[in-house]
Amino acid sequence: MTKAENRAAAKVWREYRRQQRRDAERAADVAADLAELDRLRRYLIFGRRAPGADAEKLCSAIDDYVEQLTGDRSALHARSSSIG
Repeated sequence: MTKAENRAAAKVWREYRRQQRRDAERAADVAADLAELDRLRRYLIFGRRAPGADAEKLCSAIDDYVEQLTGDRSALHARSSSIG
């Protein structure tokens, strides 16, 4: 391998590693956003004293934003569990 080929390979490798770091940072940011949105959504559903139309609108808005982040509108919804 010549010096020029070696430099080109190193450049490609650096860009690949940089892209991996960006992807990992993006995934961590999305996970943090989803955790906070889940906390807010649970508060709106279970924690408020007087649930009403405002809570439903806010939950709908949260679901819309989660759909933009993940592509799955029901990502924060409770999953049914099955025993057995």
